[in-house]
Amino acid sequence: MPQTGAQCFAEALAELGVEVAFGLPGVHNLPIWESLGLAGIRLVGVRHEQAAGYAADGYARASGKLGVALVTTGPGAANTIGAVGEAMASGSPVLIVATDIPSSLHRPGVVRGVLHESRDQRALFAPVTKAAYTVPSPDEIASVMLDAGRTAMVAQSGPVYVGIPADFLHQEAGRAPEQGRTELIPAVDTMAVERARGMLSGAARPLIWAGGGALRSGAGAVLGKLAERLAAPVVTTFAARGLLPPEHPCLAADPVHVPEVGELWDEADVVLGVGTDFDGLMTQNWRMPQPPAMIAVNVNAADAAKNYRPDITLVGDALAVTEDLLTRLAPRPGLDRLRNRLDRIEHRVRRRVRAEEPQAAELLSALRETLPEGAVLIADMCVAGYWIGGFHRVAAPRKLAYPMGWGTLGFAFPAALGAAAAGAGRAVCVCGDGGFLYACAELATLVQEGLPVTTIIVDDGGYGMLRYDQEKAGLPARGVDLVTPDFVGLARSFGVRADRVEGFGRAFRRRLREFSHADEPTVLVVQARLRPPLNTSPRWYRADRGR
Repeated sequence: MPQTGAQCFAEALAELGVEVAFGLPGVHNLPIWESLGLAGIRLVGVRHEQAAGYAADGYARASGKLGVALVTTGPGAANTIGAVGEAMASGSPVLIVATDIPSSLHRPGVVRGVLHESRDQRALFAPVTKAAYTVPSPDEIASVMLDAGRTAMVAQSGPVYVGIPADFLHQEAGRAPEQGRTELIPAVDTMAVERARGMLSGAARPLIWAGGGALRSGAGAVLGKLAERLAAPVVTTFAARGLLPPEHPCLAADPVHVPEVGELWDEADVVLGVGTDFDGLMTQNWRMPQPPAMIAVNVNAADAAKNYRPDITLVGDALAVTEDLLTRLAPRPGLDRLRNRLDRIEHRVRRRVRAEEPQAAELLSALRETLPEGAVLIADMCVAGYWIGGFHRVAAPRKLAYPMGWGTLGFAFPAALGAAAAGAGRAVCVCGDGGFLYACAELATLVQEGLPVTTIIVDDGGYGMLRYDQEKAGLPARGVDLVTPDFVGLARSFGVRADRVEGFGRAFRRRLREFSHADEPTVLVVQARLRPPLNTSPRWYRADRGR
């Protein structure tokens, strides 16, 4: 029986293993909604296209699977750009599928005024995606979708855009041969691995710096064994939080932005970077000095060398390369001494946190002690989120999502919808009063879909981080103090159970335990003002070296 383009599209998603998609219906993409419904793929309907992009990102981060966002032509597609940029900066495998104007109405080089027409819709996505496609014919819908999905997933993973002319969805479609354009990860250079192994064996003070690529490749267990064999401390980037369990003897659990952990970098004679590009946010805009020797593990040699100069570059998958390094590497003494040192560092950092911001210490301990096992924590661009991104003890990989790729405010709440839909545990998102209002309409999605999400709104009456910046500069507060709604009343108007507490003390702990263990969506509003932590740029301790 002949198939339509929409049916071929649904078959391709099913072949990619897609079980859940997020999106907003429009006049041009309704056939997609029909075909996916018949194919048994769950469609989570959101209230804004940007939320679809963030939800697909949250799904990908929590599950490790392909996240899918479906939107309509023109303004619907354009509304996703902020979310797609965050996925790109954070390496999230997200597939953004948008319809385009019907091919029968399109005239090359001419904007005719067709409903939702853009001059070049695909070009909108080129700067913020790993690849961008426009389907050339109905017969090629399946092959383009398969290639796009695989491209998004292969390292370095990232978002991919696919535009489909709306009329192709109705037309009869065959199945053109697949092009096989997806790039493969290169084989590891065994001679380079041997040189790196020798450099590590001869190091007096090795340090491992693990990034998001290590986490996405599943390298945590092997990297932990490598660290123990080298008796080397492991520093993780924001994207790699949870790579090693909190009790691992080699884990320097706090961010490198605190001097106590920064000392590990300063004294290292060899740094092994795994799945990282040493970005500005982690290195205090490259104020950290070039190490005496560096080994970089990355699927892209240029990416590995763009910020610090590696002496040896090992091009390949983080897991495969780490396994090769571990092979025939003799164990070194000093593991107990390292564990004791890291325990002392941990004690000093915790004492610093309690002294600098007691409320932040209360928040962190409450999250650690009350959240249900397996919960996924999603932090927004807010002061409480910065404390969590830097100092929360993440129990396992993919249990923290933090938008320190692009740094997009308003990420957490819609991303929590995706994390919850992934079935990876209860999603608990922490956002500020300003960021929550970016997507507060998704309270309707939360209820309609029955998603297990607890939302913590830290209400400090505005943009707390920007207020701090102005205060530090001796400037009056301008544009940072906000009129906000009654968040409890707002949530309850959607049928969401909600309450309000003052600060992060006993009442917060009691309500958080109750709300995060509930079998329904919940919102907890906390009236509190926090001082930003050392991992925010206005508080970086290293002097600008002019790089």
